[in-house]
Amino acid sequence: MRGDRMRPPAITAAAMVLATVGAVGVTAPVQAKPAEPAKTPTAVGYGGAISTVDATATAVGLDVLKRGGNAVDAAVAAAATLGVTEPFSAGIGGGGFLVYYDARTRTVHTIDGRETAPAATTETLFIDPATGQPYPFDEARISGLSVGVPGTLLTWRDALDRWGTRSLAQLLRPAERVARTGFTVDETFAGQVAANQAAFAQFSSTSALYLPGGRPPAVGSTLRNPDLAATYRLIAQRGTDVFYRGRIGRDLLTTVQSPPLAAQPTTSWPYPIRPAAMTAADLASYRTRLPAPTHSDYRGLEVFGMATPSSGGTAVGEALDILERFDLRSMTATQALHHYLEASALAFADRNRYVGDGTPRPTLDELLSDAYAAERACRIDPAAALPKPVAPGVPDGSYGGCPTAARADTRDDRTGTTNLTVADRWGNVVEYTLTIEATGGSGMVVPGRGFLLNNELTDFNFSPTQGTAPDPNLPAPGKRPRSSMSPTIVLADGRPFLAVGSPGGATIITTVLQTLVNRLDLGMTLPQALAAPRASQRNGTTTQAEPAFIAAYAQGLPPGHVLGSTTEIGAATGIEFLPDGRMVAAAEPVRRGGGAAAVVSTPRH
Repeated sequence: MRGDRMRPPAITAAAMVLATVGAVGVTAPVQAKPAEPAKTPTAVGYGGAISTVDATATAVGLDVLKRGGNAVDAAVAAAATLGVTEPFSAGIGGGGFLVYYDARTRTVHTIDGRETAPAATTETLFIDPATGQPYPFDEARISGLSVGVPGTLLTWRDALDRWGTRSLAQLLRPAERVARTGFTVDETFAGQVAANQAAFAQFSSTSALYLPGGRPPAVGSTLRNPDLAATYRLIAQRGTDVFYRGRIGRDLLTTVQSPPLAAQPTTSWPYPIRPAAMTAADLASYRTRLPAPTHSDYRGLEVFGMATPSSGGTAVGEALDILERFDLRSMTATQALHHYLEASALAFADRNRYVGDGTPRPTLDELLSDAYAAERACRIDPAAALPKPVAPGVPDGSYGGCPTAARADTRDDRTGTTNLTVADRWGNVVEYTLTIEATGGSGMVVPGRGFLLNNELTDFNFSPTQGTAPDPNLPAPGKRPRSSMSPTIVLADGRPFLAVGSPGGATIITTVLQTLVNRLDLGMTLPQALAAPRASQRNGTTTQAEPAFIAAYAQGLPPGHVLGSTTEIGAATGIEFLPDGRMVAAAEPVRRGGGAAAVVSTPRH
């Protein structure tokens, strides 16, 4: 326990979470229930700040900060609440990466809470033995095969043990109350259920919770999850062992080994739903990891991110190292964005070839070296886009000319991830990205427990992707699948300047990278940098781009860029630290229904 952070009195639930009565599941709105917090995408002030994708989770975290909790306390409370209100993106059935800045020591730490493959996993996990071909993605996803051993609960416990001032039991109480009393279904929530309706209908436990009457919950209705409330209460009483070695874990294993199929699903599903061989030993042996963060210098700032099994810290850092060779500030926005797209493609070529769980640290260090970045930067032509895919480089310590051939990351972009950013009055910062992988995860709610299981193992490559070269991201026993999650903290003179992260599958890397370029090179404020139209180039023949990006930049980009329209990319949150001590908390104003930012106290005028 840190001596300069006395343990405050036990917290109460956030003021906006009041008890209501009702049956299990969805009911009509209760007239007496107070209005839920508004989604305010930007807040500026003192004493601490928080930004998440959900107004209720932001309010819970803010309440912790106002009552004297620190950034880690608030992050855990908000994350637990997101497991209720954003269950298709987060929850105790998943995992994530947490980056923490310790103000007292001025050091950055990370926790790897990524899901792990069971001991029975083989390299052919997603190969159909009948055909010898990889399963279609949805067949692999909606099954026990896709479920990795969850790491979220131990991430919370270990973060609190190292840096928190509150107990996990205390910090679960607000989320437990939200699950018990309910929250209002918005268009984003209802739309996510509708998109998963066919999969959810295959499971009795999932359809009972999220398909009342066989249909998605109505916008404006109140959704209650008493099973999850009871699960949180049990964890608060018994600790995390009840999940990894006790009753909850046994129910989780039963779900994976014998999926809870609906007797009469209301919709058809084209694939068999396969069980998997996760065991009690797999659960009991799970541990978080504490890798050293990745580190890059960018225009006098220090950029810290996640090491493997995340590819985010390495890819963001390498792309920034490449871009540092160019004076983006003297360019037009279109010219600067051309360089951003090309640097991203080069970094993704290296990410796909070299980065996975178990990549030697010296390889990561070479990918983030200035000499290697200089070699890669010489591939960028200011007058034309490189033919895609580009070849990976050779990070062997011997650099000079420009090598030339490679494979694209053609995997689907999936968005079952969420992000939160928290800072406290002492200057500690948490950037935390958590996930269950696809929106809706594996589709399976653990019966009687109220939480969805992840489909994180589908982040492995189903079959080799690197030709005759080793593929760093094939399944293996105890291995963690490669992730694109990129929680990032930027320091100036050893103190926090900016923290940012995003959901969005493989587009997380480009969302964080583009946000940093927007803020650091293109003169945008943090709220502007988050709101600006996005494009995502991941070493593929086509660059995904939002319609507003195409409208603004397509005509001015050099020849060779092929833009493909996609509705939205990412849903970032961030906090910037101003020289006068104020904090700017920022969230998406529109994407994924908009986020919510808040500060402990606002300036007096």
